[in-house]
Amino acid sequence: MQNAAAQNRNHSPAAVDRRDMLTRCGMGFGGLALGAMLKSDAAQAAAARSTNPLLPKVAHFPAKAKRVIHLFMNGGPSHVDTFDPKPALLKHGGKLIPGGNLKTERPTGAAFPSPFRFRKHGESGTEVSELFPNVAESIDEIAVIRSMHADVPNHEPSLLLMNCGEARLVRPSFGSWLTYGLGTENQNLPAFVSMCPGGYPIQESQNWQSGFLPGVYQGTYVDTKHTQIEKLIANIRNDRVMPQQQSLQLDLLRQLNAKHLSERTGDAQLESRIQSFELAFRMQTEAADAFDVTREPKHIRDMYGEGVQARQILIARRLIERGVRFVQLWHGAGQPWDNHDDIEVNHRRLAKECDQAIGALLKDLKQRGMLEDTLVIWGGEFGRTPVVELPKKGSNAGKINGRDHNHWGFTMWLAGGGVRGGYVHGATDEFGFKAVENKVHVHDLHATVLKLLGFDHEKFTYHYAGRDFRFTDVHGHVVDELIA
Repeated sequence: MQNAAAQNRNHSPAAVDRRDMLTRCGMGFGGLALGAMLKSDAAQAAAARSTNPLLPKVAHFPAKAKRVIHLFMNGGPSHVDTFDPKPALLKHGGKLIPGGNLKTERPTGAAFPSPFRFRKHGESGTEVSELFPNVAESIDEIAVIRSMHADVPNHEPSLLLMNCGEARLVRPSFGSWLTYGLGTENQNLPAFVSMCPGGYPIQESQNWQSGFLPGVYQGTYVDTKHTQIEKLIANIRNDRVMPQQQSLQLDLLRQLNAKHLSERTGDAQLESRIQSFELAFRMQTEAADAFDVTREPKHIRDMYGEGVQARQILIARRLIERGVRFVQLWHGAGQPWDNHDDIEVNHRRLAKECDQAIGALLKDLKQRGMLEDTLVIWGGEFGRTPVVELPKKGSNAGKINGRDHNHWGFTMWLAGGGVRGGYVHGATDEFGFKAVENKVHVHDLHATVLKLLGFDHEKFTYHYAGRDFRFTDVHGHVVDELIA
């Protein structure tokens, strides 16, 4: 009877005992799980193969800032002459500071009082130098960090540390990280633009490099000394071919590139080149409009003022309102703020070139309702000594009226984008040489800015060469006091 029952069970499709049912159901659930896993992997792979890596993306958590304007004062502005008043320098002027000479890159001498007056501004009463009266009018929107510090007193590594989070090795720049993480809101303009009039700064394009990230995330350099759109952006117009013909040519080129790419899977440079071709075509109409400041009302142009800096700062506002994610503006090539001598004359000239336009930018963004989600960053790669630099051949032409590099303590400020306005964070010592209170390293600044943009800096990574890299490397702490 048992054998007959077993035979019956084996030959009848409807006869399923408890053990068979559980076995088959278990395999079915496993199949469902495997199918879901494969589907998820397929979706991720499809996303990775997306033909447009610059499509808008979602950050780790809701962001306070959506875009960044980085005002880079190349060469190292003096904090004790701009946003960090030090009355003790006046008291000890011409005398050695207690404790002996301050060690930096070159020999230094006696205390050098600032030739500029400081005054309190806004409801916060934050003190600002007479060099920046227009910026001072918006001081209640600004968080001043008086306790910044970097690693070395040399331009090259300090520039790379500030821009790329690493002083020596090839690493992606801040703008490249941000466009990798967030994409862009306008596919017809570069996601990341770096404007520097008169040529490249020190370290040249490394300051806006994509590093090990795909080349599509690299910054687009624009020489803003030019006013004509054809000189600002090479090949912006094609006078020989009609747009319809050019579009057909691009379609053919796209097909050829796609075939070429299919035989060379994972070639980041080739993918980047294809993206560049297509972006260049799309830019021909929109870029001409974005970079043409004459389309602004006269009262807006007058508010920003005259000169190269005024024009490029106004262009920055026009770019971000069109969806560009990261705009970096350099105050000239070379070392314009690197005043080893004649600091009174040179700092006054340099501040005059940009103060009105920066003040106008902050007001303009606010009245357009854009300051609340646009982060503005001001500063250089380090500061300057509160003592005079001693004469040395080749550095200051024998003059004793300038300051040397100083990475031990300097000032930067942030505005908008969820920043705690009207706030001063940290302090240098009484003479302004070293950060001593609530110190903020460059990595800490980067971690804080990333949080404002919606990223946990420890989880915002890119897998390369067998490890997960991040903008802050293995360093950095968020300075929550800077966040509103």
